Amino acid sequence: MSQNTSVPTTKTRDQYVDFLRAFSLVIVVIWHWVFTILLINESTVSPSNPIGFTRGMWAITWVLQVMPVFFFVGGFTHRLAFDNYTKGTSRRFLKRRTKRLLVPALSLVAIWIGIGFAIRYTIDPPWTWNAVILVLSPLWFLVVYLVLVGIAPLAIRAHWRWGELVIIWLLGLAAVLDVLRFSHLQGWAAWINFLVIWGLAHQLGFFYDRLAAAPRRIGWMFLWGGLFSMIALTNMGFYPRSVVGVPGERFSNMGPPTLAIVALIMFQIGLVLLAKSWVTNRLETSSRWQRTFRWVNDNSLPLYLLHTTGMAIAIVIIFLAFGYLPPGEPNTEWWLTRPLWFLAPALATYPFLTLYQHATRSKADRGATVDLSG
Repeated sequence: MSQNTSVPTTKTRDQYVDFLRAFSLVIVVIWHWVFTILLINESTVSPSNPIGFTRGMWAITWVLQVMPVFFFVGGFTHRLAFDNYTKGTSRRFLKRRTKRLLVPALSLVAIWIGIGFAIRYTIDPPWTWNAVILVLSPLWFLVVYLVLVGIAPLAIRAHWRWGELVIIWLLGLAAVLDVLRFSHLQGWAAWINFLVIWGLAHQLGFFYDRLAAAPRRIGWMFLWGGLFSMIALTNMGFYPRSVVGVPGERFSNMGPPTLAIVALIMFQIGLVLLAKSWVTNRLETSSRWQRTFRWVNDNSLPLYLLHTTGMAIAIVIIFLAFGYLPPGEPNTEWWLTRPLWFLAPALATYPFLTLYQHATRSKADRGATVDLSG
């Protein structure tokens, strides 16, 4: 494909893209709050989930595991931002994009390491570092995302030069790496697929404006192609049906990602394209949607960074006040208390969001504007 037909022309922010980025992060937060089973004892703290215990619950992961959407819209926003630097160098693009993520993420890591040492040298429980790692574990996706930011200038130039062929190459490479991983027992191939498969979602985001402007049958093409592929791959007795990790499965489709996640990417892109007109209409006509969207969009990244901190604090407060810990299995009590484990972490996280917004506004007032919008 020639460069002229691949170089994007959209130069303004897309409200629907902002909505999708914020929505995907909030869904992940709610999933962690509501559907995490914590196995807590005197020696360790470890996570589980109800999917392996609840018949058919794997199906909701196909909709609620929304990291493909985040990487997809991230590709579009990075391509848009890079366009603004086409007369300069990649260095400015990389500096601005990485700083927006690294500063708050590394600050959070430093704080929790400090908390870990403080706990270790006071009450000294054996579960200290398990708990710290668990609180920080959602940051895994930022590592992959930052790598994609780092190679974005090369990926965008490949998009300009080869267009759709890059997608085919990434699809093929993902398949070859799964063959190497599972048929030839080459463990290193699994870790390369972290970059290849999430890079595929990111690269598809470069086509977002063209896909959004295409006839609706393109959205249906992605949806049905992805759905049929998901059904086939997860019913052949090899790939797990769930697209999140389930205790007891031989491996997880998510970590490292497999071909099932490639199918999920296609399926969710189809959903995104087909929902665009309906969501955009609500954002333009409903004041309630507009108010909610503004708040969520302003707070989505700090909410993602801080939601496990809020959850940890909620668990500690409830235990110290009432001596109560959530059940370690999805029994009736566990299900009945799910509203509590939405409200309590949300209330515990809210003050940190207020502090975060105050800190970023203070930096902006001093001329160091912090823009965390993708």
